[in-house]
Amino acid sequence: MTSLTELARPSGGLAMVAMDQRESLRAMLGAHTPAPVPDSDLTKFKLAVAAELGQHASGFLIDRTFGFDQVLAERLLPPTCGLILAADRLQHPPEGGPVVRTSLDEDINPAHVRERGVVAMKLLLVWRPDEHRDARLAMAEEFVRRCAGAGLLSVLEGVVRPTSDDDFDKLQLEAAAELGALRPSLYKAQVPRRGVGDRGEVARVCERITATVPVPWVVLSQGVTIEDFPHAVRTACDAGASGFLAGRAIWSDTLADPTPLLRSRAVDRLKRLAEVVDSSARPWQEVAA
Repeated sequence: MTSLTELARPSGGLAMVAMDQRESLRAMLGAHTPAPVPDSDLTKFKLAVAAELGQHASGFLIDRTFGFDQVLAERLLPPTCGLILAADRLQHPPEGGPVVRTSLDEDINPAHVRERGVVAMKLLLVWRPDEHRDARLAMAEEFVRRCAGAGLLSVLEGVVRPTSDDDFDKLQLEAAAELGALRPSLYKAQVPRRGVGDRGEVARVCERITATVPVPWVVLSQGVTIEDFPHAVRTACDAGASGFLAGRAIWSDTLADPTPLLRSRAVDRLKRLAEVVDSSARPWQEVAA
């Protein structure tokens, strides 16, 4: 069975880049051009990120639609960067906006992608206490089972849509409890309160996630600014997180001219975040299996 060593730095912390955005990335790219954004532009950007940041990341997450085959064919990732494949289909509202629900991508054969070099798969779940709660939990359980059966690591990402800080805390902890109980290889959580406001409150929620989830966990960067993310990562790691799996807070200001801006902005940004992980993160090996 593959271990989290495949996604970790020598320190035992995880400094991973997320590049599995789909329609949200199209919208971001669209802000820089008056013309419709073709699929090829999404793929081109993802490949640029892999080429420039892969050598500095301990893991790289991508979807199968935009760039997965090319990342493998062009050998863009070094052996020190584990490849994670998104196993989710994302549904957005007709008018655009954040993902509202997800499902397992049945076109992905876990055993086959493992043979091709994938070390982990990721499933995003939009967690809410509604009538579909049991079905989502069953889907997450099936995902973890499939990954284990193929010798792959499983990364479960629980995202909540709160209406207030109190709701954010409550829903996030409920999601962590239910999804963490399935014992994925790694749990991926939002930064509490998007990393702003009372730092003590952010830290306290992170500590409760650590106490709740019986596996290593990392933060994502959605909703957190580039400027706030390093401190958010340090706060989470000081409270028991094992690192990050993040996209926007690393590369979102490079869309206008990717390759040179990735080199001049995102590379140093990722290196600094990795230093935070090395100094503050709880090594994944210290978490009880």
